[in-house]
Amino acid sequence: MTNNTKTNGSGLKSLILKEDWWAVWIGLGVTLVAMLLWYAGSTLGIVNVSFKAYESIGDMPGMVAPLLPKLLILYVAMGGLFTIAMKIMGQPVGKFIAGFTVLYLMGVFVQILGSWNIMKTLNLEAPVLALILGIILGNIIKIPDWFDAGMRTEFYVKTGIVLLGSSVPFTLILQSGPVALLQATVVAVTTFLVIYFVATKALGLEKPFAATLGAGGSICGVSASIAIGSSVNAKKEHVSVAISMVVIWATVMVFLLPIVCRALGLSDGASGAWIGTSEFADAAGIAAAAQFGDGATTTFTLMKVVGRDIFVGVWAFILAIISVTVWEAKKADGTRQKPSAGVIWERFPKFVIGFFIASLLITFVSATAGVDYSTIKSGIVSPLQGIRGWAFTLCFLCIGLTTRFRELTKTGWKPFAAFTAGVVVNVLLGFVCSTILLNDYWTMAGM
Repeated sequence: MTNNTKTNGSGLKSLILKEDWWAVWIGLGVTLVAMLLWYAGSTLGIVNVSFKAYESIGDMPGMVAPLLPKLLILYVAMGGLFTIAMKIMGQPVGKFIAGFTVLYLMGVFVQILGSWNIMKTLNLEAPVLALILGIILGNIIKIPDWFDAGMRTEFYVKTGIVLLGSSVPFTLILQSGPVALLQATVVAVTTFLVIYFVATKALGLEKPFAATLGAGGSICGVSASIAIGSSVNAKKEHVSVAISMVVIWATVMVFLLPIVCRALGLSDGASGAWIGTSEFADAAGIAAAAQFGDGATTTFTLMKVVGRDIFVGVWAFILAIISVTVWEAKKADGTRQKPSAGVIWERFPKFVIGFFIASLLITFVSATAGVDYSTIKSGIVSPLQGIRGWAFTLCFLCIGLTTRFRELTKTGWKPFAAFTAGVVVNVLLGFVCSTILLNDYWTMAGM
């Protein structure tokens, strides 16, 4: 996926001229600040804005008004960090600020709308609403140049992925036991391979396109589609198609899986594990698992967040190497060229490094603080998750605003067929693992 950053610094200059690196600096910087504040007895709560649920439109002003100071502080903090990066990377700062401001206001709107009980009942969380709003506006109005400068889709999601690392400390992975990782690995690898081989061997799609579809269907949905698309140099429209597939099936599963779980009389723990294995988006999956209570939410988290989301970095690393050394190494005359280590490093998604460092930082705190992880989660991880949610909301708005139905229809039925093949395998294999082979384990884990 082409990067819209115009600068092409190399060597040490790339550390301040590349979007990937700035996502690392911002994500890790915010993580370190959260840690230091926690050690000092405080939190990042001042920029962690979350809206309470409300019943009617008339209740909305009273809910929003007290949050206006925090919303302003969050705007200044996020806008300031991204603007500094834009300035150093040589981007048009004035246009970026204008575009970011409008995008942020749209983000506030979808966050407020997503807190409405009617939307919650419909499982339309803020990220999904951001995508829907973006798609509607993007297909009926022309995006002005100044606004386009603020739509840094990859920048926002890369920063969010670095922050995602703070949600998956290795100590929590160890505490969850090998079962969650084993099930997640088996299902994720199988689903990816099914989508990839159906797409390439049966339907003749390009390998980077197939890998992007496979990642979206097997790891963590939209984030994986963008991360892997960037790693394998997939076309922008192909990434948009992969994201569309994720959204379509995530929406179907958020309604379908709870219905089937109840019809089959599954335990809360097994239900959460199956949803965590078979749902394609964190927000939709949490909404589905929450219907079964805290036990299902716990097993969902073990399977989806700990078991699957952590693979974003691993797969981005592996597929970046495969893309450079295999897919792109063939010359026009049929011979192969051996890419240098420098080329591989240049293509390697640097934000993946930030993801793992953030995980290691939280792991260090968990291992040395001498307190229960729940204390660390409420003081450090939860505020970072809130900020990450805003970064992802901005990203989803950008995705929607740049998604054109006319372009998507050009890809035909093949991507849908390949992705759906993976869905079938994913859901069935996840069901067998969660409710037959490991039913007792997940039932106990959900108690």
